[in-house]
Amino acid sequence: MRFTVKQALLFCLLPIVFFACISAESETDHSERLRSAPHKNVRNNVIDGSGTENAVDFEGTIGGMEARKRGYNRVSISTVALFTLAMAAATGLGAVPFFFVELDPQWEGLCGGMAAGVMLAASFDLIQEGQSHGAGSWVVIGILCGGIFILLCKKFLEQYGEVSMLDIKGADATKVVLVIGIMTLHSFGEGSGVGVSFAGSKGFSQGLLVTLAIAVHNIPEGLAVSMMLASKGVSPQNAMLWSIITSLPQPIVAVPAFMCAGAFSKFLPFCTGFAAGCMIWMVVAEVLPDAFKEASPPQVASAATISVAFMEALSTVFENFSHDYNSEDASGFFVSLLFGLGPLLGGFILVAFAIAFYLQHALLMGAASGIAFVLAAWRPLQLLVSSKMGFFPLVFLFALGAAFVHVSSSSILKLSGRKKASANSLPTVTGFPMSVHTLQSFLSCGAVAFHALAEGLALGVAAPKAYGLGRHMVLPVSLHGLPRGAAVASCIFGATDSWHSALAAATLIGFVGPISAIGAILAGIDYSGLDHVMVFACGGLLPSFGNIIRRGLSLDTRKGGFGLAIGVWFASLCLMCTKLVCLHTPYCNSAPEAVR
Repeated sequence: MRFTVKQALLFCLLPIVFFACISAESETDHSERLRSAPHKNVRNNVIDGSGTENAVDFEGTIGGMEARKRGYNRVSISTVALFTLAMAAATGLGAVPFFFVELDPQWEGLCGGMAAGVMLAASFDLIQEGQSHGAGSWVVIGILCGGIFILLCKKFLEQYGEVSMLDIKGADATKVVLVIGIMTLHSFGEGSGVGVSFAGSKGFSQGLLVTLAIAVHNIPEGLAVSMMLASKGVSPQNAMLWSIITSLPQPIVAVPAFMCAGAFSKFLPFCTGFAAGCMIWMVVAEVLPDAFKEASPPQVASAATISVAFMEALSTVFENFSHDYNSEDASGFFVSLLFGLGPLLGGFILVAFAIAFYLQHALLMGAASGIAFVLAAWRPLQLLVSSKMGFFPLVFLFALGAAFVHVSSSSILKLSGRKKASANSLPTVTGFPMSVHTLQSFLSCGAVAFHALAEGLALGVAAPKAYGLGRHMVLPVSLHGLPRGAAVASCIFGATDSWHSALAAATLIGFVGPISAIGAILAGIDYSGLDHVMVFACGGLLPSFGNIIRRGLSLDTRKGGFGLAIGVWFASLCLMCTKLVCLHTPYCNSAPEAVR
């Protein structure tokens, strides 16, 4: 892998183009006309996408605006079906952890406690939803009927004889059948609630918010089903499949509920109470006793309490948000979920290339470091060239971030070194040894996660302003996040030689941006001060990946250096492409500070 003259000239030219692209931003900020979605200024004038201002009769347009608003509120059946299918598919995300970890007996007991907590919290939500329709007596009748129904089902299964499911036989199979049946049953109530919300007065915006809320709730519910199946020896693939199956009634019921909203509203209190009664009976009679066999009662109780608190916190957040929201916030909430596509795609690309070309550890570590160094320099240089931040404040924040991450990671490594069970080996809760270098790689990924969090805050500020449900933001944001996922996957793959762990790390990093953006929307923050947070986060990347590149160079100097050059080239290419997309298109006008 010797460098030729052409390769050397190419890499010398790269920093020049890199700096020129950054400099172009400050020039275009003053000279370029922004082409954006039509918007209205403070007077009765409209500025079109090319920047031309035209006077209009505001009074004469009220009727047209109201007509467009009513048209926006009318939702098609295909839209309801599509969104509820995606909502049901979110349940499968609960099975993702079981592709990478195996449960020992004690963790099986704790998972049983967590499943019990999730089911109890879901029961409380169903009861509350039924009472909100003003028919509390029907909710009570439904709870009693649900308990009696599940008791009769259990007796019927016991009398039926030997029950088997997914290679599970006997009493365990009966419990699994009951849990899956109950979780499937309670999805009918959630599906009807979503359909009714789309048919409400606020139409699409209200239905979208309810759909997102239930989709988020579906993830821990899928985790509960997967934990129950995984503890019985079921494969992760089957656990994911059955988790999704338990939520399939949601889209099946949502469409007729949307078409016949009045009729479904009358039956909703009894249905929600019935599903809640089934789950409460099952938790007390089956799930908790099984959990007590593998873990102590305090541990199970703590896991269940934490699960209930988490689910209720989600419900509270969405309830508060629904009381004071508009269509911009709802669309911003939806757009935020798309911000994780870039890192996920970057991780897949890196893993595919690493497996196809048998890339060595030193080269992967060098590539991860090169990407991280470009990410660390990109935004600070933009702020410096455009004079949006002074040199000394920028250097101070950058150095402060580097010092904070260096001290934190050094303290964690020292603490872990004292507890190591054998030379260069650390005990973990999962039972497999983790080397010091592997732990260092995970800490470096933590620095990337902090960088993603800072950028997610800026994207969260911009997301509610995105027109067209933010479809114009997806391309630049994905390009901007692509190198981040590749850096994390390369770092973990180079340290563990496990493509499962690399993809899991890229997936987790992909979740950081959406979570941060959603938090920014709910908190209602503005952009002031976020540049300082971003520079602080950029500083943290240097010491983390400085250790990684030293490790890579110590393994193989030539391959480590070549990987560093590849990482710099790849990250610069992605960020330059983002810049080119933003220069002459309206794609970045909603989030110029975050992705340019």
